[in-house]
Amino acid sequence: MSDQAKDERAPEEIEATEAAAGERTEGSVDGDYEALVRLLKENEELKDRALRVAAEMENLRRRTARDVHDARSYAVANFARDMLSVSDNLRRALDAVPAEAKAAGDAGFKALIEGVDLTERAMLSALERHGVKKLAPEGEKFDPNFHQAMFEVPNPEVPAGTVVQVVQPGYSIGERVLRPAMVGVAKGGPKQAAGEAPVEPGPVNEQAEKDA
Repeated sequence: MSDQAKDERAPEEIEATEAAAGERTEGSVDGDYEALVRLLKENEELKDRALRVAAEMENLRRRTARDVHDARSYAVANFARDMLSVSDNLRRALDAVPAEAKAAGDAGFKALIEGVDLTERAMLSALERHGVKKLAPEGEKFDPNFHQAMFEVPNPEVPAGTVVQVVQPGYSIGERVLRPAMVGVAKGGPKQAAGEAPVEPGPVNEQAEKDA
């Protein structure tokens, strides 16, 4: 069609053609805007998902590090608890020998006593190198997490709830107790400072007292 023919089109036809072209242009813009909005939304969702995954991985890393630390720190806990029974028996054997017998014994008997004593100390030293610590809390405030009250002792000279006697030392590993210290706790005495919670020694463990 020649330019002259185009110019000779009816005005209605020209207007219809221009309107159709305008609708196509507007529709194209609307489509591009919707696609942009959709892409931005998808980008935010992916970003949020990536942040959640990163947070979960960090939590996993921390849990793994904590589990590894606990495994290293407490791997010997059961073994150490069993060895404490052996140490207790060595100490009982030493305490069962009267002082007179030790003094009057011959060289072989004294060597035997010294050997048992050295064995006990070497065992406790080895356990200490693996994080096992002895609890001998005489004079300290009673702590139900690490101490076990065997009896109460009337003693007005010290604050109530103070450990005044250790029947059997306890042991801990890291922040955990392997065996609570069996103690006697002061009853009576000066009142505790204002704001300080009273210490409850708990019930007497008769079976534990017999074992001690």
